[in-house]
Amino acid sequence: MANEERFYSNDPFLNLYRDSLEKRAKNIIDKEFLLTKGNKTLADFASGHNYFGLHFLNNQWIFREWAPNADRMFLIGEFTGWQEKDKYALNKISDSGVWEIALSEEELKHKDLYRLRIHWPGDKGDRIPSYATRVVQDPRTLIFNAQIWFPPFSYKWRLPDFKCFIEAPFIYEAHIGMAQEEDKIGTFREFTDKILPRIISSGYNILQLMAIQEHPYYGSFGYQVSNFFAPSSRFGSPEDLKELIDSAHSAGIAVLMDIIHSHAVSNEVEGLSRFDGTLYQYFHDGPRGIHSAWDSRCFDYNKPEVLGFLLSNCRHWLEEYHFDGFRFDGITSMLYLHHGLGKVFTSYENYFSNDVDEDALTYLALANKLIHDIRPDAVTIAEDISGMPGLAVSISQGGFGFDYRFSMGIPDFWIRLVKDSYDEEWQTGYLWYELNNRRIEEKSISYCESHDQALVGDQSLIFRLIGVDIYDHMAISDDNFRVDRGVALHKLIRLITLSTAGNGYLNFMGNEFGHPEWIDFPREGNNWSYHYARRQWHLVDDPLLKYHLLANFDRDMIALAKQFHILESSAPMLLYENTYDKVIAFRRAGLLFAFNFHPTSSFTNYCFDAPPGTYRMIFDSDALEYGGYGRLIPDHEHITINDETKDSTRQFISLYLPTRTGIVLKYSKKR
Repeated sequence: MANEERFYSNDPFLNLYRDSLEKRAKNIIDKEFLLTKGNKTLADFASGHNYFGLHFLNNQWIFREWAPNADRMFLIGEFTGWQEKDKYALNKISDSGVWEIALSEEELKHKDLYRLRIHWPGDKGDRIPSYATRVVQDPRTLIFNAQIWFPPFSYKWRLPDFKCFIEAPFIYEAHIGMAQEEDKIGTFREFTDKILPRIISSGYNILQLMAIQEHPYYGSFGYQVSNFFAPSSRFGSPEDLKELIDSAHSAGIAVLMDIIHSHAVSNEVEGLSRFDGTLYQYFHDGPRGIHSAWDSRCFDYNKPEVLGFLLSNCRHWLEEYHFDGFRFDGITSMLYLHHGLGKVFTSYENYFSNDVDEDALTYLALANKLIHDIRPDAVTIAEDISGMPGLAVSISQGGFGFDYRFSMGIPDFWIRLVKDSYDEEWQTGYLWYELNNRRIEEKSISYCESHDQALVGDQSLIFRLIGVDIYDHMAISDDNFRVDRGVALHKLIRLITLSTAGNGYLNFMGNEFGHPEWIDFPREGNNWSYHYARRQWHLVDDPLLKYHLLANFDRDMIALAKQFHILESSAPMLLYENTYDKVIAFRRAGLLFAFNFHPTSSFTNYCFDAPPGTYRMIFDSDALEYGGYGRLIPDHEHITINDETKDSTRQFISLYLPTRTGIVLKYSKKR
């Protein structure tokens, strides 16, 4: 069977749209040929960062910029007194709008501030160069400028050839600025020294960093990008970021970047909007170029210059900073002209209608091809809520080349379940369906909650489960009903989400131990406070509080999943489900998982079908070291029993299932 036929055989409904899918595949081939002209590689095309911007070559400074609508252009900065000077005027060197200037070595120096002053018909404006690799903000005036970054010694990588050969991603999602305990913006160095060791000891093998690309407004969580090639200077220097990534690699941890190519900030001086005086240089003209819900600009993915900019951006982060791949943010927004706003994707027609931005799909495929051409070991993840088929199918099989897609419906499901109903009302059959509802031909990553669920205006799972009692009743000596309920369900939710996950698992920083606070960045509405833009690590470090027990559970759960290769194994096989008793049991990776979600009923001698043999309990959410009641015996063995019905070959396992408890048993031998 041809590679592309596997795509259709896994989902026969796609045969109805074969023509559309084949047209999309042809679009990818045609666009790549257009960009490369058939005589160079896609990586060669995606090298704009080595041409545009400021570079020191052959003992002189060379600066180039693309601005087709410009009449005149000047470099201005500390070296010009921020005035236009003829000596620093750029020359237009092509009809396509490329401008260039060459300066002697002595005229520019490390840490000089600069920007562009661009003239266009009828007006002019200051702009930060589009390929600027360092942008800083004046703490007094709050003005952003590009900064020459040319230190006397370049960073020496300790592990320059690190490879990201990870079979099952266990992702720790983190934000540098809010990773620290103090009421301030954290730095790369602080993260390396204080937070990275926590991630290493917790067992996660991928660090996913948010808010790396420079963004003017800190409270945007990094999703309103202005300078695509510059790491945010509020966190430290480029060398500090490289040291963080190098340190993670030294511990065997890969580092992904949360890359934002779905839109750009609407700021004009700091960003790309109206860069050369037109609204359509990088973006669509008119209403299509404006994302009304996000107050941002929407890229025109049909323009070769825009594709060159974005593809070059991918290559830059891979090569300059040694990132091991990307989580592509906001894909739903870029895939559809309606950005997914107010849409419920209930029909395949939604994926093949005139509302789909086919150019955006083509760009994503080319980005994946480029990334994997440069780094075959790289990891790419699609954040899409719509369920667009084929995102995480290889291009050779008719898809768009992502390695994984997020199972974004699962955290939404948990929040709805916890928010809208008591656990007495939970339907375990519905729970099982939601946890396992995914496209079998695409690798997926499950999670209970990410940063989205912890933002102000929402609540983390632990806070929804416990409420305000979390502030006063988390002491180990405190026997509080709401806390005990919340702690127990917090563990169950995590264990069943991970053990049913498709191919990977994600956790947001602090949620593993039940961080009590939501995230609220400094803003006028909270008097510019950093109080909620931080993580309270002292809570998990306090042996008298229950937070460290939840952290212990998460650590051992991850270790269990890695030891038995749970996420590399085939999908879970349901053995038993009883909504009335709120019991679910299933097999996976040679293990038997049994969950009792019932809030009040513990079951003794609870029987259900199981393959014959001996089973030893190796993991127990009710263990004392995880904040439970210790009602089960560690390493206890269970031998299946015969069905006494005449001529029956059925075997049952009989278990003690305490309330709100999940257990894992290892199959050890046949009877």
